[in-house]
Amino acid sequence: MQNGQTAGGLYQLVNLFSGGALLQVSIFALGIMPYITASIIVQLLRVVIPRFQQLYEEGASGQSKLTQYTRYLTIALGLLNATTLISLARSGQLLPGCALPIIPDDSVITTILLIITLTAGTGLIMWMGELVTEKGVGNGMSLLIFTSIAATFPTSLGAIWSSQGPGTFFMVLGIGLLTVALVVFVEQSQRRVPVQYAKRMIGRRTVGGTSTYIPIKVNMAGVIPVIFASSMLYLPGLISQFNQPKAGEPLQPWVEWINNNLTRGDHPIYMALYFAMIVFFTYFYVAITFNPEEVSDNMKKYGGFIPGIRAGKPTADYLQYVLSRITLPGALYLGFVALIPLVALVLINANQNFPFGGTSILIMVGVGLETVKQIDAQLQQRHYEGLLR
Repeated sequence: MQNGQTAGGLYQLVNLFSGGALLQVSIFALGIMPYITASIIVQLLRVVIPRFQQLYEEGASGQSKLTQYTRYLTIALGLLNATTLISLARSGQLLPGCALPIIPDDSVITTILLIITLTAGTGLIMWMGELVTEKGVGNGMSLLIFTSIAATFPTSLGAIWSSQGPGTFFMVLGIGLLTVALVVFVEQSQRRVPVQYAKRMIGRRTVGGTSTYIPIKVNMAGVIPVIFASSMLYLPGLISQFNQPKAGEPLQPWVEWINNNLTRGDHPIYMALYFAMIVFFTYFYVAITFNPEEVSDNMKKYGGFIPGIRAGKPTADYLQYVLSRITLPGALYLGFVALIPLVALVLINANQNFPFGGTSILIMVGVGLETVKQIDAQLQQRHYEGLLR
């Protein structure tokens, strides 16, 4: 591990979601990443495949079917990821620069056994996550990721103390606290679009006449744009790895450019591309997940309207206008938070052990806030008045 170049790109991301298991080459090396990818794919397919959208609108029965599709896709992606990981390990490209063989026995039976074991590890994590969702509080997958990230903090901070000294250690803690405060502030920020419902007579009862609002969060996309951008930026490095010249042959110019500019996280071109892709994917994901026309139609159906805006298309246009304006600060904030560990590498040379990475803080704060809300909701349902005061 010390000889291998595992500092940048998708290494950090996959290692983050597997709780450090990837670089320990453990049974859970793939971690929760295949499930996250499968969930995102199924969510995006709702836009492309009408049947998926119908299932989503059917309620609990349709969504259970979508969950079943997500499980099948997770196993398929687990097999694909495991095969890629094993092939990279066998060829020595998983840890470039390390001459020691990761898999000493590369027979067919051993390779198949390794692929099945890694896929089974992903399946077991998926089952455990769903069990926590069903029997516990909050989303099980999110809590598993939260635990895997939190588990690496003491080791990372201890390594910074021993290698960089107490000065850098306290500087990293200060940066971490400021980052957490910024993330909490933005994650809780929302634009509240006021909505009024007209009074209607249903039978002998008067329904409506209430005022409410549509909460549009500043960061509606969560951490997904960062995952997309990291995955896309890992591809050029992967392509260049498979196009290395044979002994005695010169390196192709485009491969050399990729090796110089897109494989190191501290390079300005890498940082600029990373930031631009995060902004792009934030707009892309928000456009897919929030449909102003659907929200406008639902409001019109139940007699709701935004004060000063006509129902129907003007409402949809207004919501689209608000969404496009509020997504910009959200996208810039995501890019800024994601660049924190890369900037830390340049300024204090602590990136190898820097625990307050943008992705990890976003996930931890998001899951923490959501879990607190879930616990509050559970307490309110059971009327534990003494605990709520």
